[in-house]
Amino acid sequence: MDNKDEEGGVLDPEAPEEGPSAPPSGLLDTVSGYEGTPSEGVGEDKIYPPPSDRVPKPENDRNASVPHVRLPTVSEDTARAALLEYVGSKWTYRSKPAKELVFRDLTPFTAYRYRLETFTESRGTAWAFEPYTNQLVDGPQYGVPPPPWDVVVEFPLMYTDSCQKVRVPHTSFVKMCHRCHGKGRVRCSQCHGWGKTRCTFCFGSGRKSGKHCTFCHGSGRRRCSRCSGRGTKTCDICKGHRNLMHFIQLIVTWKNQIYEHVPDQCPGFPVKLFEKVNGDKFFVDESALVYPIVGFPEKEICDASKRGNDEHMARFSRSMHILQQRQTIELIPLTQAFYEYKEQEYNYFVYGIENKVHAPKYPSSCSIL
Repeated sequence: MDNKDEEGGVLDPEAPEEGPSAPPSGLLDTVSGYEGTPSEGVGEDKIYPPPSDRVPKPENDRNASVPHVRLPTVSEDTARAALLEYVGSKWTYRSKPAKELVFRDLTPFTAYRYRLETFTESRGTAWAFEPYTNQLVDGPQYGVPPPPWDVVVEFPLMYTDSCQKVRVPHTSFVKMCHRCHGKGRVRCSQCHGWGKTRCTFCFGSGRKSGKHCTFCHGSGRRRCSRCSGRGTKTCDICKGHRNLMHFIQLIVTWKNQIYEHVPDQCPGFPVKLFEKVNGDKFFVDESALVYPIVGFPEKEICDASKRGNDEHMARFSRSMHILQQRQTIELIPLTQAFYEYKEQEYNYFVYGIENKVHAPKYPSSCSIL
């Protein structure tokens, strides 16, 4: 068989074409307790619900009480300073109205934000592999693989999303690389193993503007840039080592699940703006499980607490391990400022402990001096 192409490239008959990036089905061994674990990057990880002793069991007739709070207010100086800062961030707004306006009234509102945080842990597995370079192979000969929820992992910061991947002990074994079939090199996919590709300057004709192409010296072919003319490249899976060590990888995911509710009690103010500011957390209740709030003057907050608790228990208690819960109530400062400027009446809102401003009708046109 002739292994030369018409342009002089040489094909290495021993170099295999690239195989699949993931191990084919049936290649991986079965590990007791981890049946059905998928290959890495192929489909979803297999998720394991926590053992029954880690499923929280809420007590009946438990609840939390909340203290009464004082309604926050802002002064005229604070309201004016907040408006001047807001105007300064708008390049079309003039500061003169903010400096010269006359306040008529400052009306405070009670704005509460209820938040329930449920910190959960879930565990799944997937097969993974790495090049085998004569490292220790921790296989079943060293012991029985522990169940997913018995594998020891380093615990993250509470209420912080995190993910950790840990090798499950005693699940490793070595197999020939499925990508290069144990050769360590594969045929280059760009030049198909010939080491040369069509010249992109003369499009393979060998001539450019009626003359010999100076880039390919008239051959119409150039050395392949991907494999440097060799026709093969190192296998990107086994890195040339020919064998792979496969093992089951435990994927531990910690997530802070959040339920939030802010009653809409102030006409004209978009509740969504509260998402960007903080309030005064006058109530914090934290435990392995928290219980619905009762007796708070704002009934909608009590209802939200009950709804959030029920929803999180239904969604997370069976498929995940609930590690800790925290519920808070924030009092978010909100004041509506009514003022007059050039015999016209306007108003704006000052909200959050950052004193942010919402002023949709500020006298800001460039014609106002």
